[in-house]
Amino acid sequence: MAGFFSSFFHFFLSKTAEIAIVGLQASGKTSFVNVIGSGQVDPLWSEDVVPTVGFIFRKVRKGNVTLKIWDVAGQPKFRSMWERYCHGVDAIVFIIDSADPEKFNTARFELHQLLGQPALTGVPLLVLGNKNDLDSHVPVKDLIRDLQLDKIADRPVSCYSCSMKSQHNLDIVLQWLTGRSH
Repeated sequence: MAGFFSSFFHFFLSKTAEIAIVGLQASGKTSFVNVIGSGQVDPLWSEDVVPTVGFIFRKVRKGNVTLKIWDVAGQPKFRSMWERYCHGVDAIVFIIDSADPEKFNTARFELHQLLGQPALTGVPLLVLGNKNDLDSHVPVKDLIRDLQLDKIADRPVSCYSCSMKSQHNLDIVLQWLTGRSH
């Protein structure tokens, strides 16, 4: 009987969070999903990662939270699909290559275009400035300014600097994501 109550209680403690990972191509979206899934730096990580075409769906269990993750392609021809995969999620994760400031204007435009969709009002946003292991990376305060994150008022917004190669700040990111579940 104790086993029944334990299982029953665990059922109600278990949570599911659905997140959409978006961002420009080569920002580290798939690497992020791989690191979350394995809990460690992907040993197959390479500069020659094959770009995602369309989307990849993956379920990852972290403690008592199951993350349903939509990893959506970042090439220009797929960006119009972002809203479709962000609709109904618990959080949007926008990953940007923080060592490539030449793409910041495009990233800002695409992010604000996405967040302007009425169906996405109120969906929490997590911005990850990836590749902080590179000397040329931009600090969080500059990402906030350059992406105009301070102008987003219709949802909770968080921004962190991270590296998929070294897992810098990924524990904080996971806490943020699992805390957003219903």
